[in-house]
Amino acid sequence: MLKTRIIPCLDVADGRVVKGVNFVGLRDAGDPVECAKAYDAAGADEICFLDIHATHENRGTMFDMVRRTAEQCFVPLTVGGGVRTKDDVRALLLAGADKVSFNSAAVANPDVIAEAADQFGSQCIVCAIDAKTVEPGRWEIFTHGGRKPTGIDAVEFARLVTAKGAGEILLTSMDRDGTKSGFNLPLTRAISNAVDVPVIASGGVGNLDHLVEGVTKGGASAVLAASIFHFGEFTVQEAKQHMAAAGIPMRLN
Repeated sequence: MLKTRIIPCLDVADGRVVKGVNFVGLRDAGDPVECAKAYDAAGADEICFLDIHATHENRGTMFDMVRRTAEQCFVPLTVGGGVRTKDDVRALLLAGADKVSFNSAAVANPDVIAEAADQFGSQCIVCAIDAKTVEPGRWEIFTHGGRKPTGIDAVEFARLVTAKGAGEILLTSMDRDGTKSGFNLPLTRAISNAVDVPVIASGGVGNLDHLVEGVTKGGASAVLAASIFHFGEFTVQEAKQHMAAAGIPMRLN
């Protein structure tokens, strides 16, 4: 049976790791490369870097930081933020990323997923979906760091991008982001049921039971968290032990 992954997320702005609530009110959480090294040593299954200002500031991703991190860390690295074309994917893979995440660019043109997957393989193409609840049982995609509504249904879009070749969905509930109130489980379950690729649950982790619920109730293949790890409330190993005790298959060091 496949093991469930724990993925610390490093949101990067102006060269620093930051963490906010509902995508605003950012707190500094350290140097990205040093944070990544610490999570590698702590037994994280993967690390996710997201350049949270890249798209709305209209600039590319942080190749140098990816390169420095990849030189010092052996854990798989997913990188997103400002990724627009298959050439961006190539550059990030060459810099040391294992997977590259599209967000706003895929909403603007879902065929960019197909172009990248055709060239590099679905296994390294992630589509990030930032969704807000607009009514019970319906979720809308927002882009540009949560600033721009699209009118696009999140579940239908997840089906579309996986048909185009996305090998994984990084699903963030914007309603829950940074609130520590737990994942949006109806959203997570709806997306997990709609696609046949792994879904990473993101947005809202405040305790270790939330991680368990993301898998057992939300159907996620991986759980992503930031605040609980960045500010020392829990360690990656504590999270893994807790999930294993709940009967979830984990890679224990």
